[in-house]
Amino acid sequence: MNIGLLAVDSNYPNLALMKISAWHKNQGDRVEWYNPFEHYDKLYMAKVFSFTEDYHQYINNADCIEKGGTGYDIQKFLPEQINRMQPDYSLYPSIDHKTAYGFLTRGCPNKCKWCVVPKKEGNIRPYMDIEEIAIEGRKNIILMDNNILASDYGLGQIEKIIRLNLHVDFNQGLDARLVTDDIAKLLAKVKWIKRIRFGCDTPKQIVECERATALIEKYGYKGEYFFYCILLDDFKESFNRVNHWRNKGCRYLPHAQPYRDLNNPRQILPQWQKDLAGWVDKKWIFRTCEFKDFEPRKGFKCKEYFNKMI
Repeated sequence: MNIGLLAVDSNYPNLALMKISAWHKNQGDRVEWYNPFEHYDKLYMAKVFSFTEDYHQYINNADCIEKGGTGYDIQKFLPEQINRMQPDYSLYPSIDHKTAYGFLTRGCPNKCKWCVVPKKEGNIRPYMDIEEIAIEGRKNIILMDNNILASDYGLGQIEKIIRLNLHVDFNQGLDARLVTDDIAKLLAKVKWIKRIRFGCDTPKQIVECERATALIEKYGYKGEYFFYCILLDDFKESFNRVNHWRNKGCRYLPHAQPYRDLNNPRQILPQWQKDLAGWVDKKWIFRTCEFKDFEPRKGFKCKEYFNKMI
C-alpha cells in the first residue's frame, strides 16, 4: 500500500503520525508526507487543535482518508496495535538520533476549563515505561505528560529517569501545587533539558510556583524555569502574572497563551491578549522593553491598555 501523512495544523513532531508510519512500514507499506501529485491507497490527516484552520485544498488522490487528532474528533484514539509502536523518527529529520518523544502517563485529575485532556483522556493512569521510550541510545527524552507529579507511577518513573542518567523535558509543565519537600529533592536530581516547566495560570499559582522553585533550589538546582501562563479575562491580572516573572530575572521565563474556549470555534481573541502574548513571547523585546512601551502596530503603544483601566 501507498500511505500518505498530512499534519494539518502543526509542525511539531506528531507522535500519532510517527506511530502510524512505523506500523505501516512494519507491514511493508510505503509511507511519505502527503504529495498532491501522488496517489495514495490511504491518507491519514492529523489535526491537533479545534481552533485552527482545516486543510483547504481539495483532495482527490486518495482512495481512503482517515482523520484523527483532537482537532477533528476528541473521542478518536489510535488502535492499540499502533499505539504501542515505537515512533518513526525518520519522518522528522530535525530530530537527532539522541532524542526521543513519548508519554509515561496519560490523563489528568484536574478539570481546568482551558484544557481538553480530562475530557479526552480521563483521570491520570500509567501508559509507558521510560525504557520503552529511551531506546537505541536515545538519552534526551521529550515527555508530554500532562501531570506527571499527580501519579505515584509517574514519580517512580522520574526515579528511574535519574537512575538511567537520562536528560528530560516535561514539556507540558509540572503542577507546582504537588511539589513537596521529597518531590523537590527528586526534581533537583533530574538532568533537565534547558529548564523546569510549571503551569502558572492563576494568581494563586504564583505563590505555589514560588514555593516549589524555592524548595527545588534548596536541593541545588540552579537552572532556568519556564511558566505557562494562560491569559484569562482580566487584563490587569494577566499582565501582573507574567510581569511578576519578568521582575524575577532572566532565569524565570513566562510563556503567554491566550485563553481558548474549546466550545466556541468562532471565538475572537481580545486584542490585548494577542499583544500581551506577542510581548512576552518575543524574549528579546520582553527583557528590554516595558509592556506599556511595546508597539505591536505602527502608531499604537500598549500604554493604552493601562489608560483604559483608569
